Amino acid sequence: QVQLVESGGGVVQAGGSLRLSCAASGSIFSISAMGWYRQAPGKQRDMVASITSAGYTNYIDSVKGRFAISRDNAKKMVYLQMNSLKPEDTAVYYCRSDWNSWTYWGQGTQVTVSS
Repeated sequence: QVQLVESGGGVVQAGGSLRLSCAASGSIFSISAMGWYRQAPGKQRDMVASITSAGYTNYIDSVKGRFAISRDNAKKMVYLQMNSLKPEDTAVYYCRSDWNSWTYWGQGTQVTVSS
């Protein structure tokens, strides 16, 4: 069983920065792919950034150059550094873990970017 707990959300002005953290439990963290997803009101949940167990990263085009995903396997943590935030980045951000056919989600953390 894997539990994921996000933190670091909040309200920030456009152009500002936030760092989201995801604390994971369980013994499979280091071999799991991890990702950050977001869901705005009335919209579907979409992948923002992902990182494999080997450290390869992937981003959606709209956040490339602004967001950075990283992981610390020793601490079982995943981070999302978000810079140059825009109002359209406003959403609930979720941490996700994937290993084999198993997928786990955190409860989400709200990010609000004011213009």
